[in-house]
Amino acid sequence: MRHFLTLKDFSKEEILEIIALAKDIKQETKKREYKPYLKNKVLGMIFEKSSTRTRVSFEVGIYQLGGTALFLSTDDIQLGRGEPLRDTARVLSRMVDIVMIRTYEQERLEEFAKYSSIPLISGLSDKYHPMQLLADYMTICEYGYDDNLSVAYVGDGNNMAHSWLMLAAKIGFELRIATPKGYETDKKVLSDALEFAKISGAKIVVSHNPAEAVKDAKVVTTDTWVSMGQESEKVKRQNDFRGFMVDKNMMDYAKKDAMFLHCLPAYRGFEVSDEVFEEHSKEIFDEAENRLHAQKAVMVWLDKHR
Repeated sequence: MRHFLTLKDFSKEEILEIIALAKDIKQETKKREYKPYLKNKVLGMIFEKSSTRTRVSFEVGIYQLGGTALFLSTDDIQLGRGEPLRDTARVLSRMVDIVMIRTYEQERLEEFAKYSSIPLISGLSDKYHPMQLLADYMTICEYGYDDNLSVAYVGDGNNMAHSWLMLAAKIGFELRIATPKGYETDKKVLSDALEFAKISGAKIVVSHNPAEAVKDAKVVTTDTWVSMGQESEKVKRQNDFRGFMVDKNMMDYAKKDAMFLHCLPAYRGFEVSDEVFEEHSKEIFDEAENRLHAQKAVMVWLDKHR
């Protein structure tokens, strides 16, 4: 049985297999052909951290696959009242078929997986956001940008940056990450990515220079500077990230027809200018839609590998 907690656990071949499945399911969805891949299966969704896209895409996704979703807020279940996570894992394993957790700590996902006898999917943690990267890479492939791919990530060295590191290291493309000083990626995550890169041939460069990172990139991407739970740091972070907004001047360093991606929600005037966001809105919202199809593919894939 497999879990989906980080791309670190998957080979290039497996990632591409899931992407291919997502593309097939998307085409079926566009034709209103809803095949019951997961007929009568139940997805339990635990949200310790709220979301728009994650909840809607997983809930709609399991319905379109023939199954049912249960929304489990920590305010409504015993987990929020101090029940050990391992006990929740063992109970849900006997009642539902698959679980998705969106949480603050990667360690909680790992603990749940240790005691779970059903597949577990990460909806996001402090360290990784692997489902978003599947949607991002699916979008890149749909636009035909995956050949000789070069990606520039500008912003916080957070869970999105870590997930880009893992995707690049596994697939084997060029990734340049630029963060302000003091906001670098986790050293262990970077070290792991560089080890995988030796096998895949990926070129990974980290710096504090956004213009250098963006130069001639085919894809430019960023994330919010103030993630959920960091509200008290908002003013400090906005000051520290000056010069890291992806605006028209920064995009001019990239290739002429470069793609811009954002995992959303986007805060115009901070990590991205309104002009850049609106100019690239089609690819951004294609990316958002692809969360639905990529997540359906992961659920189907995990069910096949039980």
